[in-house]
Amino acid sequence: MVVHIAKGRRDASVISIPRDTLVDRPACPTKSSVVPAARAVMFNSAYEAGGVTCTVATVELLSGLRMDHVVEIDFTGFKKLVDTLGGVRVDVPQDIRDPYSHARLSKGTQRLNGEQALGLVRTRHGVGDGSDLGRIKLQQTFMKALITQIRSTDLLTDPVLLYQLLDDLTSALTTDKGLGSLSALTSFARSVDGLDADQVDFRTLPVAPAPQDPNRVVPQQPQAKAVWQALSADRPLPTRSEEGGQ
Repeated sequence: MVVHIAKGRRDASVISIPRDTLVDRPACPTKSSVVPAARAVMFNSAYEAGGVTCTVATVELLSGLRMDHVVEIDFTGFKKLVDTLGGVRVDVPQDIRDPYSHARLSKGTQRLNGEQALGLVRTRHGVGDGSDLGRIKLQQTFMKALITQIRSTDLLTDPVLLYQLLDDLTSALTTDKGLGSLSALTSFARSVDGLDADQVDFRTLPVAPAPQDPNRVVPQQPQAKAVWQALSADRPLPTRSEEGGQ
């Protein structure tokens, strides 16, 4: 997810990039070698090739934007965050039974614990046509619910509580150097305290079926370019009708 926080922290935009998107990947250094650049490869191959660093470089090449910060949380940290909040109330859109993500959820609004929430955001085969687009919609639904849950607690307004939580999550987080200390993470988290869920615009990068492979997608132009340009200029995103309803 590419997150843009508007000037003045007045609102934010979140752009999900489907893992099946075909992109150009730059050369990525690893601890032992350099993975050569590649054209028209799946977006998630960047993480496989060089972890967070390669993923950031690929997003920057795709979007033309500089990523100022990056945060990665592992499965254990994700579950711990949800459980520390006392669970997250989510409106599950349909019954989900996915043996791959181990998600077994019933339709309706319910409070999910960490294990259940992880199953929800990982499920792919349990919704829609099994593509990543269905999973992204569930992830965005969960993220909105998570923001609402955080805003309903004292987490962001209580520096001691926030510091303790982030300290507990340290081993589960990977960040850039700018957010590489507990004080920096705490300060950043508190800086977005004023954002409610309805002030965060969640979108999926506009994509279309790839001509060379119907099981893959490519950025849909000019809609995708318009999304990146809006973020670059700190403007609201194009209307959903303008970007193809994503």
